[in-house]
Amino acid sequence: MLYRAGIIAQAGLSAHLLDVGFDDDWCAKYIRHNIEKALAYSNASGLGWERSEMQRLAEILSPYWKWNRVAIWHRERPDDGGFTTDEVTILLLALLDQVRAVTGHRAWR
Repeated sequence: MLYRAGIIAQAGLSAHLLDVGFDDDWCAKYIRHNIEKALAYSNASGLGWERSEMQRLAEILSPYWKWNRVAIWHRERPDDGGFTTDEVTILLLALLDQVRAVTGHRAWR
């Protein structure tokens, strides 16, 4: 669930970053799978999503590849911070709503 959450967060944050002028190649090189970095750059460029629970989730997810099954199979399971599926879902939906509100693009849900 957290691997998928990382992908969703990355997609939403990347949508904002691309919208404000960050180049896709730059994001791939400097942000990669780091949700914490993507959130920081997004907030610095006007996203306005500086919520403590989202920051904590971004820290847990970063880098989100650590949550895929292969990575977990080869290493110990990372600390999930006690997040429930419902909590993650609520945070991600709110994040995507904020991205939509800031970018002005139509809703995807």
